[in-house]
Amino acid sequence: MKKKFKDKVVIITGGASGIGKAAALSFGMEGAQVIIWDVNQAKTNQTVEELQLKKLLVDGICLNITDPEETQKAANQVAEKYGKIDILINNAGITRDATIKKMNYNEWQQVLDVNLTGVFNCSKAVIPWMVEQQHGRIINTSSVVGLYGNFGQANYSATKSGLVGFTKTLAKELGKYSITVNAVAPGFIATEMVEAMPAKVVDMMIGKTPLKRLGKPEDVAFVYSFLASEEASFVSGSVISVDGAVTL
Repeated sequence: MKKKFKDKVVIITGGASGIGKAAALSFGMEGAQVIIWDVNQAKTNQTVEELQLKKLLVDGICLNITDPEETQKAANQVAEKYGKIDILINNAGITRDATIKKMNYNEWQQVLDVNLTGVFNCSKAVIPWMVEQQHGRIINTSSVVGLYGNFGQANYSATKSGLVGFTKTLAKELGKYSITVNAVAPGFIATEMVEAMPAKVVDMMIGKTPLKRLGKPEDVAFVYSFLASEEASFVSGSVISVDGAVTL
């Protein structure tokens, strides 16, 4: 049976851990050439080596996506080495949580720089290649807090809400080139960041979720995979919540 993403080239930002790592595994298992973009060199090397041991086609580039020149250079490097860029998963993101009374300028700006400007930089870097080949998939990682807000996350929720508008605008601008642009809005997902929280906080998250569990990184990765597939060729400008019905 032919693998779904055979001969496809996919870039996954923040792909060295958490949801991004699960996505790298998922796309790799389906035959894609995966390129992990991550700011953490050690984790990038570790994940690339781990997935290569599974006989998957995985490469990695350590970069800071808040730097537009560095990001463009990385995109050009991928396109020149592999001949194209088919899929971009804008998965990288950070948190700097505090109430608005306590949040300082750096905590605000750092989150905007990575979560919003970083997505702009990565998208702008790959779009010319997708336009040239008249085909592409861009998938942005929003969040349920971008749709409904969350106490102590004014910076994070602002960026994730901003990604919804960014996604819908790009979908309108790029549709004529057969490029689809969609967003995924995860809920409470069992990443390293969440699992490091106090047990009572995690229990509270589970209690708020009708499915009574945290999501797995794979739950989000599988939705990335669907949106990147040919089966989703008429899905664009959508925001799909992967949240166990927590927002109902």
